[in-house]
Amino acid sequence: MKPRVLVLSGYGLNCEEEMRFVFETAGGIADIVHVNDLIAGRYTLSDYQILTIGGGFSYGDDTGAGNAYANKLRNHLWKELLEFVRRDTLVLGICNGFQILVNLGLLPALDGQYGKRELGLMPNDIPRYTVRFVDLKVADTKSPWLQNMDTFSIPVSNGEGKLYASEEVVKKMQENKVIALRYTKGAMCEYLTLPANPNGSIDDIAGITDETGRILGLMPHPERAMFFTQMPNWTLLKEEYLRKGQELPEYGSGLQLFTNGVEYFKTL
Repeated sequence: MKPRVLVLSGYGLNCEEEMRFVFETAGGIADIVHVNDLIAGRYTLSDYQILTIGGGFSYGDDTGAGNAYANKLRNHLWKELLEFVRRDTLVLGICNGFQILVNLGLLPALDGQYGKRELGLMPNDIPRYTVRFVDLKVADTKSPWLQNMDTFSIPVSNGEGKLYASEEVVKKMQENKVIALRYTKGAMCEYLTLPANPNGSIDDIAGITDETGRILGLMPHPERAMFFTQMPNWTLLKEEYLRKGQELPEYGSGLQLFTNGVEYFKTL
């Protein structure tokens, strides 16, 4: 079956169209739903298999990145959210969406304690909005989102992407294998002559899951690297492919994550 994807929108989230497009390219059926329509009952989470919250600047990040949007969800939809995540569903939060999931306590939710906030996403070490490509290494994770993925390169675009947690929480995240992605030095860092970690995140963490692996949050944007021609070095790669007599790929490294999410339900 084709899974149904609910793409949340409203109050400053601004990646809805890209998220719908990439999920439908991956084989899903996606609806963009304003959070107020979800609260009013015009749409219900029980009709969907995947919930995704994309990037943007919800409420202008005025009370902290993702904080106000998380409070709106907690105050109006917490029961429905808990019922959703406890089913065999998937949740994806990218950039501002990741910040919202962290503020809600849906990540990392150690020991299954959904609703307890255990870490934060702070201003970058270099205190400015950072836009660049990064290289990511998939950690030892059972997340269905990251199956058959090892290293890949996608963009970051944030001002508050530095993941911070206490030593105790970091140790427990390591032990419980909820660290899903780490910044690493790879092809993009070498091509652009940039450090691996763009924001100073502790333990080079770029993305985490809950203990089930079904809820994933990451700061970089895989939906912005779904096509080969979105890669900053695509013209160089094009020449290399042509000289080797190889066909140019259509898609970039970001699409696989969404394909994995869709395929998870096709195998059930």
